Amino acid sequence: MKNVKIFAVAATLSLISFGSFAAEQVSQPADGAQKIGVISVAGPTTLGGLENKLAAQASDAGASSFRIISVTGNNRMHADAEIYK
Repeated sequence: MKNVKIFAVAATLSLISFGSFAAEQVSQPADGAQKIGVISVAGPTTLGGLENKLAAQASDAGASSFRIISVTGNNRMHADAEIYK
């Protein structure tokens, strides 16, 4: 049940655009966006920390956007995201 709540919060936060990141978090890939891979991060204790690490990793991979597809964990969290160019 706790993971469902965490996923719901992550899904809600994925609707918010964070303009300060080079790679933008999106809830749906833009028309014509090409999926270039999947990234994973682990360790942060907050959703914001996960988003920051995902954004940095997506930028390092050359992505212009990313979409969170899963979030799990209690004290130490793990997330996976698809990246798009």
